[in-house]
Amino acid sequence: MANKEVITSQPKKKQGNWWLILSVILLTVLPLIFVKGEFQGADGKAEELITEIQPNYKPWFEPLFEPASNEIESLLFASQAALGAGFIGYVIGFYKGRKK
Repeated sequence: MANKEVITSQPKKKQGNWWLILSVILLTVLPLIFVKGEFQGADGKAEELITEIQPNYKPWFEPLFEPASNEIESLLFASQAALGAGFIGYVIGFYKGRKK
């Protein structure tokens, strides 16, 4: 009995991937266009709320390192996120490749 090649329709799979990519882009861009206001982290809001509730509150300790500007702080945060995502991707790929 000869091996018969199974022909699958690839266009549907590729089309599905494009829909996923488009939806991720839309979910990222639309809030930036339509939501008005400032985008800031939760730390500032928490600090405001704490001082509103307890005006005499003093933090237990000071940060070990204070970035020079918001841009550097954003760079460090993005670098941390990229390293974490890279590590998680590596581990998932490693174990998936190990199964094969």
